[in-house]
Amino acid sequence: MRDAGWGTGEQGGVSKGERLRRRVSFVFTLGMGGSYFSGLRCALCEKAYSGAALMNLCPACERPLFAEYDLARAKGEVDRDSLAARVGSMWRYEEFLPLMDPGNRVTLGEGWTPLLEAPRLGAQIGLKRLYIKEESVNPTGSFKARGMSAAISRAKELGVTRVAIPSAGNAGGAASAYAARAGMEAWVFMPKDTPEAFFKECEMSGAHVERVDGLISDCGKIVAARKEAEGWFDLSTLKEPFRVEGKKTMGYELAEQMDWELPDVILYPTGGGTGLIGMWKAFDEMEQLEW
Repeated sequence: MRDAGWGTGEQGGVSKGERLRRRVSFVFTLGMGGSYFSGLRCALCEKAYSGAALMNLCPACERPLFAEYDLARAKGEVDRDSLAARVGSMWRYEEFLPLMDPGNRVTLGEGWTPLLEAPRLGAQIGLKRLYIKEESVNPTGSFKARGMSAAISRAKELGVTRVAIPSAGNAGGAASAYAARAGMEAWVFMPKDTPEAFFKECEMSGAHVERVDGLISDCGKIVAARKEAEGWFDLSTLKEPFRVEGKKTMGYELAEQMDWELPDVILYPTGGGTGLIGMWKAFDEMEQLEW
């Protein structure tokens, strides 16, 4: 298994100089293959949509939409071994991310985080091989950066200029940072007892932050009630199709970093569940690709 090498001047077994070369190459070459994104499908009623229009939930049943890809075609055209020479970010899996024009990619260098072996902790709990996927090194300090990179990129591609999100912390910070990167305005609604650092993080990125006397569910109600009049695209958990696409890259990375042999068990702490669903989606896609 490849060591991600965080703190040793390497990442994913690649030197800093090589990573820089790949990032420079990324500007000019990544995206040449293009995405196999083929549309959206409702997770419940299975109604299909083209994905060419801006959508939140399924119009037919108000349930989450999932992005689909032409995996049958990709299976014969995408060689997983080619990934080794790609940029060290989640966009190395661009064929399976829902962006048609690489010029709309909104990135801060998210993804391709280290997979660290933890032998002492493993010994304490009776595990011979224990690894930790270190997501705190993402640009905004958590895996939320992955989801927001994908969601904001696709929103930009579809002409969005204003976004809104209810959040109790990391998602709001990530939405603020990626919206700023894209030149969008962001509104973040947080329970007033959220730690002060999260308010400051959003404000430093230029977001409009409102403190709500209530729970995150109350914040979500405010977004839902005001989004039409304000012209906001709602980035709430599982109320748009693309955050899950960014987060699924954790699954692709685990497989690649472990030489395409997944571990027996994955322990995944979750709140809204977008990342957990995303990893399942990645594994399902890789099965279809026969990776």
